[in-house]
Amino acid sequence: MQEARGTLSRRVHGGIIATAMPILDERTLEFTSRGPDQTRRLGVRLGELLRGGECICLEGELGAGKTCLAQGIAAGWGVTGPVRSPTFTLIHEFRRLDSPHKFYHADLYRIANSSEAWALGLDDVWVSGGVCVIEWPEHATSILPPERLWIRLAVLDEMRRMLRFTAQGDRYQALLDDFRRAAFGG
Repeated sequence: MQEARGTLSRRVHGGIIATAMPILDERTLEFTSRGPDQTRRLGVRLGELLRGGECICLEGELGAGKTCLAQGIAAGWGVTGPVRSPTFTLIHEFRRLDSPHKFYHADLYRIANSSEAWALGLDDVWVSGGVCVIEWPEHATSILPPERLWIRLAVLDEMRRMLRFTAQGDRYQALLDDFRRAAFGG
């Protein structure tokens, strides 16, 4: 089926079935996940590509699948054990046995502004060399690193979620290109 901006197609690659949406520009990839398991698997594919020092921002309304995607990213990076939303503790820290770097999962839902996020020491995470996945990053944009991968999740219906990945910076463009190949084979 042709669309003005590109081709919609169903692709099967490594157990992931998704509708690949048109590439909006070279720094953006948009597609539809058909449920929580698929969202986690896509997160695993992304997590497998991370080497340390990345900032992944997950924006979306309550119930959009941010934590589900974060769980997949953590599993792909090598976190063992449960990854839950850090809503009340704000930042969870995880170790990986074969890496000196940590995985940080932050939830800024209860943060009113960037000053509060700065007081948490979130900016120290950027220099730690670890991987940082942030839910509700829009609450603290002024302290986020200028280069990052921003993922917007939107509820389409009870099961389906639209995910739009936007690379900000050359490093994240390369990550997005690698993810596109790993997840969709293209």
